Amino acid sequence: MGKLIRCITSDGLIMASAVDSTDIVTKAEQLHKTSAVVTAALGRLLTATSLMGNMLKGAKNTITVKIAGDGPVGSIIAVSDAEGNVRGYPVNPCVEIPLKPNGKLDVSGAVGQNGSLYVIKDLGLKEPYNGFVPLTSGEIAEDITAYYAISEQIPTVCALGVLVNPDLTVRKAGGYIIQLLPAVGNDDSIISKLEENIRHIPPITSMLDDGMDIEAIVRKALEGFETEVLYEQEVEYKCKCSKARVEKTLRSLGKEELCSMAEEMESASVNCHFCNKEYVFSKDELKNLAEN
Repeated sequence: MGKLIRCITSDGLIMASAVDSTDIVTKAEQLHKTSAVVTAALGRLLTATSLMGNMLKGAKNTITVKIAGDGPVGSIIAVSDAEGNVRGYPVNPCVEIPLKPNGKLDVSGAVGQNGSLYVIKDLGLKEPYNGFVPLTSGEIAEDITAYYAISEQIPTVCALGVLVNPDLTVRKAGGYIIQLLPAVGNDDSIISKLEENIRHIPPITSMLDDGMDIEAIVRKALEGFETEVLYEQEVEYKCKCSKARVEKTLRSLGKEELCSMAEEMESASVNCHFCNKEYVFSKDELKNLAEN
């Protein structure tokens, strides 16, 4: 399982969350058989969404984050619960494009730089909260930062990374989100100190690959600030599909459509986008769903 921590500076001015999402991204790569660059893109979004989900207040709240760019991967969707357990999928799991000149995977080339980032929060209210911003770079971390700055007016630093082995397995993955709380106001000394730290901190995958744990990474990002760990917990790639949920979806098609399916098919199969599990319904089951 992955490990997530949430921290605050002792003066109550900065919040920070970080997650080692290596196991999460590994599970996603295994389920979706993604190419290297799609593993990196999906892994970054899963990591960010896990962190964003963990920030939700209500235990039953959920968050959906969707990147819809003009690149060959198409849309990428991730969903997290309030603990940070996350699931997701790309529309096109196998995309092959050249590496960047520096030899890095070209995530922005796969995602595209034109499009939008959408955030949907189900907070248990009558209507979900919907927010979106134009893509800033398609690198995902910068797009998450822009979302918080524009839609929620929260100064934010977001770092995400996925290191993929030559055999396409995931070597390391993780990320952190650091946010200034309203009490900071225009305190330039705090802002300058944080900016200086971020300017010199290594990429998160480099730190993870060097053996640093996520608490050490947060403390490095917040060097010079007294930092307290509020809690830490395990998070995982967790799909919540079930036959009962699929039955509910089929019932929404209506009696006429279900009866037509039962007449025309010996069975109907439905695949979950998030975990690729197949649910098969016999002719009799379809008729029963139509009548009940």
